[in-house]
Amino acid sequence: MTLWRFLDTGYNDAYWNMALDEAILMLRTEKRVPETLRVYTWKPSAVSIGYFQSLEQEVDLDACKSLGVDVVRRITGGGAVYHECGGELTYSLVVSEDTLRSKRFFEDIQGSYRVICEAVVEGLKKIGISAEFKPINDIVVNGKKISGNAQTRRRGVILQHGTILLRTDIPTMFKVLKVSKEKISDKAIKAVEDRVTTIYREVSSSITLEDIKEALRRGFSEYFDTAIEPSSPTQAELELASEYRKRFASWSWIAKR
Repeated sequence: MTLWRFLDTGYNDAYWNMALDEAILMLRTEKRVPETLRVYTWKPSAVSIGYFQSLEQEVDLDACKSLGVDVVRRITGGGAVYHECGGELTYSLVVSEDTLRSKRFFEDIQGSYRVICEAVVEGLKKIGISAEFKPINDIVVNGKKISGNAQTRRRGVILQHGTILLRTDIPTMFKVLKVSKEKISDKAIKAVEDRVTTIYREVSSSITLEDIKEALRRGFSEYFDTAIEPSSPTQAELELASEYRKRFASWSWIAKR
């Protein structure tokens, strides 16, 4: 049984969160760190956009500025996401493709999404939530989305990260993402609320963030049949993340498309 790491890095800003994910990824390609499951949260709230997205088309920068919401561009694909401070838990898995395939066989990128998301599903089961993977990259509960996920790859190593909703602030989400004025209505908000769900809507709010983190760790450990032990980022990861953070926080990176 191989040993993976579990990193709980707590609250950090958007630039550090994305920088540390990339630092772990790059050091894993050099085999300087083990396979890693990380959990984290966002402070302040932030909007992240996919690597290929247009900032201008996706984000209302004036609204973000007035509300104190950070904006960051990810290295992964996918769509724009509003990360509410205290409203979600984010996980990231950095794992070599060969290791992942040896644990749960898959044939292609879609298959890798499936097996990683099924590990999240296993974690949610630990807190009494019956969820399922919905291609391409969502996790749903009774047809309602509770998690969205995105990936990138470097030299045979996968980074997949995703959000797990604890609660939703849809009015703020509509303000910071570019949504037509007509859509910012009670009816539109209700429509979104009908399509998504959250941890605290599905189970008792007495479940703590620590309970959810531990459920994820156990879910991944059992699904991939591997020990995943609590650890801390290495000095090399912290130093590399400090360098990468400068890029993630730079306007040239954020507005590059």
